[in-house]
Amino acid sequence: MYEAYFNNKFTNALVFYIFLLLLILVSPFLFFWELITTLRSCFRCHENMSGKVVLITGASSGLGELMAYEYAKRGAFLAIIAIKEPESQLKQVADKAREHGSPDVLFMFADVSKVDECRMFVDDTIKHFGRLDHLVCNAGIAPLYSINHDVTKFVPVMDINFWGSIYPTQFAIPHLMKTNGKIIVNASAAGMLHPPKGGFYNASKAALISFYESLRFEVSPTITITILTLGFIQTNLITAEYSTKGVGARLRKDFGDILPTMGAEKCVKAIVDGVCKGATSITEPRFIKALFLIKFMFPQLLSLCFNMCFPSKNRNLKRDG
Repeated sequence: MYEAYFNNKFTNALVFYIFLLLLILVSPFLFFWELITTLRSCFRCHENMSGKVVLITGASSGLGELMAYEYAKRGAFLAIIAIKEPESQLKQVADKAREHGSPDVLFMFADVSKVDECRMFVDDTIKHFGRLDHLVCNAGIAPLYSINHDVTKFVPVMDINFWGSIYPTQFAIPHLMKTNGKIIVNASAAGMLHPPKGGFYNASKAALISFYESLRFEVSPTITITILTLGFIQTNLITAEYSTKGVGARLRKDFGDILPTMGAEKCVKAIVDGVCKGATSITEPRFIKALFLIKFMFPQLLSLCFNMCFPSKNRNLKRDG
C-alpha cells in the first residue's frame, strides 16, 4: 500500500513538472499569439451603436453610470436601471446621457434581486423601444466581512451580484436572439483571484463567471457574451470602507502606490470598445491577467502580495457580539 501511495505521489509530481516545463516552452508562442490578437483587435470593425438599444443595471453611479455615458456618445438608446434611493440621482444620469448624445433614455427603478421586477424592466424596455441589443449586467455590491460575523448579512450579496444578473438575462435572451445581441457581465477579477475578506463577494463573482462561461455555449453564435474581470479600478469599490456596525475590511491607504490602478473613464471606454469589437472577455487593467497566471501556478506568491495590500488589523477579527 505504501509503495502504491509513493508511486502515485511520484507520478502526480512528475506529470505536474512535465506540464510546467511544456508551459514554459510554449509561453513565448502564447505571448506572441496574445500580441497578434491584440493587434488584430485594433483593426477589427466596431459595431455601430447608433439607433441600438442598451439596457444597463446599476446605472446610477460608478461604472454603470459611466457606461451609460459612453454608449450615449455612440448614439445608443438607453434603458438604465437602479434601486429607487436616491431617486434624483438616476434622473440626473438620464439627463446627462441625453446631453452626451443618446436620442432617448428610459430610466426605471427596480431591485434586481427580485425576479418580477427584472421581468418588468426588460418588458418595459421592449415596449418603449421595440428591441434590445446589449444587456449590461452591472448591478452589484461589494461588502467585505469576516466569516466570524453573522453570515445572514451576506444573503443580499448573492441575491444582487448573482441572481441580479441571471434574472434579467433570462428575460432578455429571446429579444437578444432577434438582434444578434450581446450580454456584458461585470464579474470582477475577484472571482478568480479570491482576495482576503471578500469570500462572499468573491463567491458571487466566481458563480457569475462559471454560469456565463457555460451559457455562452448555449446561445453562441447568435448572442455574444462578454465577461468582465476587472480589478483595481478607481471607483468607490476600492477606496471606501464597506462595513456594518463598524465591522469590515479595507485596503491600505497607500494601495495605489503598491499596484497601479486604472481610471474609471478609461476603463469604461476600453470595455465598450472591446464589446463593440466582439470581445468575449475583457480584463482591465491588463496586468491582472498576469495575476491570474500567478494564482494558478504560484499561489504562495499571490498570498504574499495580498499580505502586502491588506493591513494586518483586518485579519483575525474577534467574533461580533
